[in-house]
Amino acid sequence: MDFTEDTAVAAVKDTIAPDTDPRLAELVGGLVDHLHAYVREVRPTVEEWTAAIEFLTAVGQKCDDTRQEFVLLSDVLGVSMLVETINGQDTGTESTVLGPFHMTESPRREIRDSIDELTGGRDCVVELRVLGADDTPLPGAEVDIWQATAEGFYDVQQPDVQPAGNGRGLFSADDDGRVWFRTVVPSHYPVPTDGPVGDLLGALGRHAFRPAHVHVLATADGHRELTTHLFVAGSSYIDSDAVFAVKKSLIVDFERIEDPEVAARYGLDAGFRLARYDVVLDPARVDVA
Repeated sequence: MDFTEDTAVAAVKDTIAPDTDPRLAELVGGLVDHLHAYVREVRPTVEEWTAAIEFLTAVGQKCDDTRQEFVLLSDVLGVSMLVETINGQDTGTESTVLGPFHMTESPRREIRDSIDELTGGRDCVVELRVLGADDTPLPGAEVDIWQATAEGFYDVQQPDVQPAGNGRGLFSADDDGRVWFRTVVPSHYPVPTDGPVGDLLGALGRHAFRPAHVHVLATADGHRELTTHLFVAGSSYIDSDAVFAVKKSLIVDFERIEDPEVAARYGLDAGFRLARYDVVLDPARVDVA
């Protein structure tokens, strides 16, 4: 078969062996369909395609143990959120992106601990209840938390300033499905712009900022894993997240608590911020053969 614009897709897909895993054949075949259609539509020059290959090479070269530039690229193109939306829960809490900073293991912490090792986290309390779809508490649920500082940096971005694990914590829910911890109210911040993805954002005239948020990854036996955010109500960029992850149901009021009695329950002085949220997990899906 001559390789032409009209025969290119068939030429490539015909090389997929008949005994290839059907799902793999579908995924690769679909990629070939759409990638070839894109090339036929925009008709890149050889120089433009070479630049694209060089860009992807630079993205890979920017990745390391604490930086995932390909995740960042997927995020800023909206692909991560599209995949999350397609695979989101049916009735439980809405999901969002994992993001590029879940690259290190969160330290195990106890309920009421502070995840902020710089100030002791006396500014804010985050209280979560992990529930099933029927509102039943899920004791022992695992809740992984990670967030930026009040200045908008993750620990892996400031290894000379922040101790490893700062702003992170892995908790087990109590008998009421509850987890609470002390922290600081995180700031809005830019995604990393010192790499090829940052260059792309600049070339497109796009800002790099994300609104303030706390990441939550919750798991429980018999339930679907959930990755989501708690977005700080009123944060800058709440309406223009660079990775398209904000959902109205995830915007949470970090209420200022002035009542000394309420403050005493958390071992704090009045004047701190309190965020409460119910994290609802769908039951695990059962594969039907």
